[in-house]
Amino acid sequence: MSLLSGVSDFFGLDIGTTAVRVVQLTNTPGNKQLLRYGMEPITEKSSASDSKAEQQKLAQTIKELVSKTGISTRNVAVGLSSSRVFSTIVDIERLSPAELGKTIHFQADSIIPTPPAESKIDWALIGDSPVDANKVEVLISSVPNEFAESRLDLLESIGLNVISFEPDNLALARALVPEGTTAPQMVIDIGNKNTDIVITMNGSPRLTRSIPTGAEALVRAATQNLNIDEQQAQEFVFKFGLSQQKLEGQVYHAIVSTVDLLTTDIAKSIKFFESRYQNAKLERMIMTGSASALPEFPLYLANKFGVEVEIGNAWGGVKYSPERQNELLTVSNYFGVAVGLAERNE
Repeated sequence: MSLLSGVSDFFGLDIGTTAVRVVQLTNTPGNKQLLRYGMEPITEKSSASDSKAEQQKLAQTIKELVSKTGISTRNVAVGLSSSRVFSTIVDIERLSPAELGKTIHFQADSIIPTPPAESKIDWALIGDSPVDANKVEVLISSVPNEFAESRLDLLESIGLNVISFEPDNLALARALVPEGTTAPQMVIDIGNKNTDIVITMNGSPRLTRSIPTGAEALVRAATQNLNIDEQQAQEFVFKFGLSQQKLEGQVYHAIVSTVDLLTTDIAKSIKFFESRYQNAKLERMIMTGSASALPEFPLYLANKFGVEVEIGNAWGGVKYSPERQNELLTVSNYFGVAVGLAERNE
């Protein structure tokens, strides 16, 4: 959802559930160098509340983070949480771009969940439909006007110039799937409250989903099943994860049924993708987000689905000095969205 084009000097802003993150890169084609990055914690209340006081707190945190990191540009590409954005891929008659745009807006009522008159709608042509030779595939995203405008007002109030809004999951795919990759890849971002899934093929997203199971649900399962307090449950979950050897497998048994709620949804996504693209086979899963670092979680998914599973590197397409490698890889799981936004080609 671009508001301006041709802007080359900007930074990426990810307003997450528990933290705000910023990344600025040099935007020379083929030479993305890291200039600035930073992260500041926020409360879930500030992230989700529409109250004026909480919004002002959030604005102040963003302003201080931009100042602290030394970002000088006022232009910003902003991520939109999957819980706020609706994205889908549809097949539409093969038409000229102008006619395609008109058709999408005409049919929007039957495609998006919010009234079209109250929504910002954006679309991108992906290519030929895999199910109908007379149609093309189009990625459609929509966000309620009220939310987009309130976010715009918040950022303009601290002197920022929003050049684009983009769904978090599309930014993630840009950062984590290596450029030029053609085989199907699934990005799994396990956040605090939700897990975002994107399957890409030939450089384009082909499926996007948000599942209401995240790290919080795993900690809650450990709290209840082990009869311990939340802080201890969090420590146990992140220290022992899905290891059946550690602590006699108690943590594994406490959380595995919740993990399997997630894997069931992952399986449904793979089935839907492979039934739509019948000659395509998922090649790799790329995990990111806080819970991706749980011991033996990647191995659990690899065994479950019989595919290669790796932890994503948000900085994979970015150049930086070698001495910063350890520092950057330590926080990689948290910066996928912000990096992907900063890598946009305006």
